[in-house]
Amino acid sequence: MERIIFYILALTMIVFAMAAVRSRKMLRSVIFLLFVLAGIAGIFFLIDYNFLAAVQLTVYAGGIIVLIIFSVLLVHHIELELEVAKPLKQVITGIACLLGIGVVLNTIYTHDFKVVENDLTTSTADIGSKLLSVEAGGFILPFEVISVVLLAAMIGAIIIAKGKKLEKGSSETEDRSQINTGSNEI
Repeated sequence: MERIIFYILALTMIVFAMAAVRSRKMLRSVIFLLFVLAGIAGIFFLIDYNFLAAVQLTVYAGGIIVLIIFSVLLVHHIELELEVAKPLKQVITGIACLLGIGVVLNTIYTHDFKVVENDLTTSTADIGSKLLSVEAGGFILPFEVISVVLLAAMIGAIIIAKGKKLEKGSSETEDRSQINTGSNEI
């Protein structure tokens, strides 16, 4: 039963990943990406990595997708149609993808992977204390740096979005004033 669920999740992720890349509408691509990330969380649940699945759903499928959607909404390109790549670029990309698939399959089939039995279990409390530890091996510094980088990215997106609105508004005002002065001269 687990194998069938895995194949269903894998096929769903592949289809939605291809749809995300092939779609010319930006919002649709983001929604397709959401389904891919939810599929990854499903695979984590399937192999009983519940904490990673929860993080995948909250951070990636929740937070990152919402951030991308807000970024799209802020710059008012919700129905933006992305241009289609030239055929030469499509062929080069296809060849690069096939080479990547070849490398991955070659690595899988030429190496003898052995199952390692692990009796050590890690609880969510252990992960949390290690994540917020200031001692050696703790992750508090990277955690705080990522917080600052995400804040800077969000502020940058807002400034870029407002900058375009102001430029667009000022150019419309200049165009209107030129039209009004031009009509008075005639």
